[in-house]
Amino acid sequence: MTPPLADPRGFLAGLFATAVEAADPLAALRNHLPQRPVGRTVVVGAGKAASQMAAAFERLWDGPLSGVVVARAGPVEACARIEVLQASHPVPDENGLAASARLLDAVGGLTGDDLVVALISGGGSALLAAPADGLTLADEIAVNRALLSSGAPISAMNVVRKHMSRIKGGRLAAAAAPARVVSLIVSDVPGDDPALVASGPTVPDSATAEEALAIVRDYRIELPERVLAHIRSAGARAPSPTDPAFRDNVVEVIASARLSLDSAADAARAAGVEAAILSDRIEGEAREIGRMHAALAREHAERARTPTRPVLLLSGGETTVTIGDAAFGKGGRNTEFLLAFALEIDGVGGIHALAADTDGIDGSQDNAGAFCDGATAARIRAAGGDPRRLLLAHDAWSAFDLAGDLFVPGPTGTNVNDFRAILVR
Repeated sequence: MTPPLADPRGFLAGLFATAVEAADPLAALRNHLPQRPVGRTVVVGAGKAASQMAAAFERLWDGPLSGVVVARAGPVEACARIEVLQASHPVPDENGLAASARLLDAVGGLTGDDLVVALISGGGSALLAAPADGLTLADEIAVNRALLSSGAPISAMNVVRKHMSRIKGGRLAAAAAPARVVSLIVSDVPGDDPALVASGPTVPDSATAEEALAIVRDYRIELPERVLAHIRSAGARAPSPTDPAFRDNVVEVIASARLSLDSAADAARAAGVEAAILSDRIEGEAREIGRMHAALAREHAERARTPTRPVLLLSGGETTVTIGDAAFGKGGRNTEFLLAFALEIDGVGGIHALAADTDGIDGSQDNAGAFCDGATAARIRAAGGDPRRLLLAHDAWSAFDLAGDLFVPGPTGTNVNDFRAILVR
């Protein structure tokens, strides 16, 4: 690994690669293969890692299979026996509507001798567009946009989503009954609750319509009136986890933020760096979490009055960016986190940081996140930008582009959410 003091950015990028490798679908699936059934094996799946998980499963599975998965539009892994569909993310589209119908068709008419393997990863909520009866794709798009701009945590957003869907909230698994369903999940949600990943198409939970309405109220989310009417109706009730249809099903989280952070910490320690994992489930407003992390980094830097080993602070989870009615620029939650961080360490030496999304894409641009140090804010100013104004305008991508600090590793094929690494030396 790149020496931490000689090349801090190379060291941090290496830790990101280590974290991503720990969530590699092939390695993660290898130890979680179900037994072959007497009947058919049908694979379904959705999420940012769907095609990579499907290709890995094909390589590992010793027996016949068929199936269909839906991945984010863009480069995908080629599969021989599993069809890979593509749809829009983070806003649903017609392709996602058609893909959801294909997944439901794939699990229809199965028997108790058949096996359904569900390969689920983060991002599936947007890819599985399937509005409930009486609602439209336009309604689902409106809900998704309102949720994304609300500042609500991913766990809360997915509670709302599953109460207006024909496929989320365990409904895909219910449609597969009486076949046995084995869900293999790459978690991108803080706490790794499998029912919240991709809004749980094959994993029911006990969240109620009343809880969904409370989230809408508490976060002041403006939804179309017919959507609210549906959530209030009996038709919004998701299947119960105690339903006999789920009795023999198996749910396994095969990769998560915690496992990836553990791997990064081990790699840092092997390089002679003290490593501490703050948490793998940090949620909250990105800029506020950035300021909090900066305060911790400055504390370590200012208290190091004698030569000591470098210290690495790691964290994961999923922050949010509340847009509201204001105009906004380019960027995602990781660059917004880091721009707030950069402003708080402005002029402070000995601190280097990387914040990036483990799927390789932060927001809607081609970067996973960005690097920063105590001179980042000065570089932005020198290039003609005002970092504080750019932060207020939710335009962190432009700020780091001016500084030359964007981190662009490309799509990774997995997704265990935010990766934040701060090196203090």
